[in-house]
Amino acid sequence: MSNTASPGKGTTSSGRLKQPPAPELVASAYRWEVGLAPYLWEGMGLSDLAHLLMLVETGIVPSEPGRRLLALLLQLQAFSYDHIALTPERGDVYTNREHWLVEQDADAAGWFSTGRARREATTVAYHLAVRKRLLHLAEALSAYLYALCDQAEAHLQTVMPDYTYLQHAHPTTLAHYLLGFAYPALRDLERVQAALQRVNRSPAGGGSTNGSRLPLDRQRLALLLGFDDVLPHPRDAMWQADGPIEVAAAVVALTVQVDRLAEDLQLWCTEEFGFIELADKHARTSIIMPQKKNPYALAYIRGVSGQVMGKLTAMAVTGRTPSGQVDNRIFAYGEVPATLDLALEAVRLMAGVVAGITVNTVEMAQRATEGYTYGTDLAEVLVQEHGLDFRTAHRLVGAAVRLAHEQGAPTMTPAIIDLAAQEVMGQPLQIRPSLLQDEMTPFPLVAARQGVGGASPASTARMLEEVRAATASAETWRVETAARIAGAEQGLVALAEMQAVDALPKTQDS
Repeated sequence: MSNTASPGKGTTSSGRLKQPPAPELVASAYRWEVGLAPYLWEGMGLSDLAHLLMLVETGIVPSEPGRRLLALLLQLQAFSYDHIALTPERGDVYTNREHWLVEQDADAAGWFSTGRARREATTVAYHLAVRKRLLHLAEALSAYLYALCDQAEAHLQTVMPDYTYLQHAHPTTLAHYLLGFAYPALRDLERVQAALQRVNRSPAGGGSTNGSRLPLDRQRLALLLGFDDVLPHPRDAMWQADGPIEVAAAVVALTVQVDRLAEDLQLWCTEEFGFIELADKHARTSIIMPQKKNPYALAYIRGVSGQVMGKLTAMAVTGRTPSGQVDNRIFAYGEVPATLDLALEAVRLMAGVVAGITVNTVEMAQRATEGYTYGTDLAEVLVQEHGLDFRTAHRLVGAAVRLAHEQGAPTMTPAIIDLAAQEVMGQPLQIRPSLLQDEMTPFPLVAARQGVGGASPASTARMLEEVRAATASAETWRVETAARIAGAEQGLVALAEMQAVDALPKTQDS
């Protein structure tokens, strides 16, 4: 077949416009849209294949040109996005693809946009790009959770001070502390799953804003592309504002949680704390100060959290337009996948950091003995054994801590408590001598916390088992979902290959 374009088919420009795009339009908006190719190319190819297969199956496109066009689309699918020299002068990714098809076989390419707007192809590609990244993010969250669990299991009896306001609060264990980040990560996994369930609904086959007079088979398109269902209203399918906001919000939630751990660890690896040391592979030296080991991985993770917050705001602003204003979505098409990529890298990095830390158990244990962290427990024992109301017991222990500070005593004594009792109650209390020495020390205080969520090794081990089980369940869901989607995508390409056998157009020289 000749490559010479027939009248009206040799250009991708609209017959409505007489002038080519202005250089300033090409250099700005068109350049931006062509720059989305790394995110949209693969999904747009799958969208094109599915749409054309459906058109041929329903008889909307004749079989012979349809098979030739399928063969060309398969060639495009095998190319990387830079193979056909995308140029902003031709518009966006879709019109660049169309231009290439016209150059190869103008007659077959005339059927390319039947029953479909360019924004539909782009939106389908966006959905496919986001669902793939959500699955990768779920995998990274599972790896992060397993890293937390592994460290927790190794430190079920590593006593340390818990902190509020960066002040000594209670004794706890490193295991219990780490699991305080595992449960938010499980919720992050749930949010990623929920976002994927909504992203994995098909916008394909909607025609225009109010459907199409052509007998487009939307359920068939959803099946071919591995979607779970169809977004029924075509206007909503193309222009929904909440989808990008939801995905960006899920990313913000998870990166904030990871940032909170990074903030703590950055403090802990200072000389002032000395609780942990990062692996050398997660640190960076100072160019000017040779003694330093900078926790650069943690600094980067903290920065990512700030970046994705900005993306969430951008997606909200992008969606805040008249309902039929579609072109501002070009920013969501790139920003949401890029935000997911950024979060994915940060979560993977944090999993590596957690797995690689060295814990200074001796320093943690020593610090747990400081700061009168048994204050709450002592007050509760005074309630139980001496019949004091908690307010009085609280005042008494607070006074005892003040007196101990004034005397320079690192810990309380029965004599100090009697002085405090005389001050608060007007009489000494005479606690049993073994109370402070045997019970008000870090490990017995931790071991006493046996209830649900308690820091005792037994209670923590039960939470650890629960987190591991929930992570394994989420990972099973991810693997099954990814396999189902990959099977659909591979099946789509295989079906297109069957339909397109021996259909490649001949060149003038053949």
